[in-house]
Amino acid sequence: MPRSRVSTGGHIASAFLMADAGELNYHSELAFTPLMHGAGRDIKTVDAAVAENLTETVRAELECHVCYCLMVDPLTTSCGHTFCRKCVARVLDHSTLCPACRRPLSSMRPGVSTEPSNKRISHIIDGLLAEELAARILSIQEEETIDEDGWMALFPCTLAYPGMPTFLHIFEPRYRLMVRRAVENGSRKFGMMMYNAQRLPQGNLGRSQYMQYGTALHILRIEAFPDGRSLLEARGSYRFRVLEGSMVDGYHVGRIQRIDDMPLAEEEAAEALETSGPEPAEIDFEARINHMSTNALLEYGLGFIQQARSRSADWLHERVLAAYGQPPTDAANFPFWFASVLPINDDEKYQLLPTTSVRERLKMTARWIKVLEEARCASERFMRLARPLEPELEGDEAAQSQSEEATPPATPETEAAETESANSYQADADDPQTTSDGSSPQSQAQSPHPENDRTQN
Repeated sequence: MPRSRVSTGGHIASAFLMADAGELNYHSELAFTPLMHGAGRDIKTVDAAVAENLTETVRAELECHVCYCLMVDPLTTSCGHTFCRKCVARVLDHSTLCPACRRPLSSMRPGVSTEPSNKRISHIIDGLLAEELAARILSIQEEETIDEDGWMALFPCTLAYPGMPTFLHIFEPRYRLMVRRAVENGSRKFGMMMYNAQRLPQGNLGRSQYMQYGTALHILRIEAFPDGRSLLEARGSYRFRVLEGSMVDGYHVGRIQRIDDMPLAEEEAAEALETSGPEPAEIDFEARINHMSTNALLEYGLGFIQQARSRSADWLHERVLAAYGQPPTDAANFPFWFASVLPINDDEKYQLLPTTSVRERLKMTARWIKVLEEARCASERFMRLARPLEPELEGDEAAQSQSEEATPPATPETEAAETESANSYQADADDPQTTSDGSSPQSQAQSPHPENDRTQN
C-alpha cells in the first residue's frame, strides 16, 4: 500500500530517512512532490551537496586494500572481504590466505574467473563514481596492452622462432600474472628472450639480463593446475628488437620494434650479384655457399636432413617431428625449423633472429651442416683408429707383439684436435634440444637463474 511522508531536505536525505525507519523496501519506487512553489531548484542544490558529501564519505570504503585504488569488478571472499577481482587472482599466485584476515581461501581456484562479482558494490560504484571507474578501467587496459610497435611483456628464458612452437611450464607468481594479463587483454602475446649469460652489451639496453632480439609468442593453449601452475603452448609470431626496458609488477617489459625481412627485390638483387661470378674452387667452402642460389642452399639443408634421418639421428626422433613438423620447403622458414631441432649452441642459433635476409640465414644453416659433418667424420675416424682388446699371447708371439706396440701408429695432431672439436660440438647429441617425457615433445631450456621458470620448447 502506498505511503506518504513529509520530510525536510532533498530527495537523497528523504529516501535515507524512510529506509532507516524501515518504511522503504529495496525494490520500492519513490515519487517526490515539492510542497512549495519553486522549491525544486533548491532541492537539486541540496541533493548535489549531499551526494558530494556521501561520495567523499563512502569513497574510502570502496577502495581495494590490495592495490589501494577504486575497486574494479569487486569480488567478495568467503571470509567477507572485498577486493578487485584481478587483485584476488594476484594474491592467489603467492598465497591461499585472505590478505585482510589471513583466513584460508581454499575454495577459490587460481584466476578466480568463475567466482561471482559483488553486484551490490558494483552498482554503488557505478552510481557514485562512474567517471573515476571509467578512468581506472582505461588505466588498467593501457598498462596491460601489448602493441607490436609499443611496449610488450618480456619473458627471459630461451630461444623461440617465428612459426615454431614453444612449450612452457609457468610456476613463478610474476609470470603467472604476466600470462593472465596477456589472456585477459585479448592479445595473448608476450616476448620470449634469450638470457644474456655473458652479459654482452645489447645496444641501448647495455649489459642487460637478456639479449636485445626476441620473438613474440602467441598463446595457443593453457592447461592450468589447481595450485596455480600451468603448462602453456605458444607459437612464434614475429621477431623484434627491444629498444628500452623496464619492470612492471616483477616481470620485464620492453619498448619493441618489429623486425621484418628485407624486400624480395633486394633479396633477389643480392642473390644475382653473388651468383654471377665464376665457379669457386671446391676447397673454398665459404666461397661455394656464397655462389649457391637461394634454392640450392635450401636443397643443401633438406638433403642433409634426409641423410640424418637415414642414419636415425637422435635429434630427428619421431617425437621431435611430431612437435615441430616436417622440414618446411619454404626458404624463409626452414632455418627457424632447423635451429629448433638441431642440437648446437644457442649462441649460434641466436644469430638467426637479427638477420633480415633469407639467403644469409640459409648460409648459416649450411655452415652448421659443415661443422656437424666434419665432427661426425672425425668421430668415425677416431673409432676406426681405436684397436680392440687382443687375447694374451705366449712366447715368441708375445715378444713380437710387444715389439710392435713399442711404436704406436702415427696420429696427426690436426686429427686429434679435430676429434676434440667433434666431441665438444656433439656433446649434446644424445640429449637433443627437444625431448619428451610423455606424449608431447618437450625441451628443457634451463634458465641460468634458478628463480626463473623452466621452459619446455
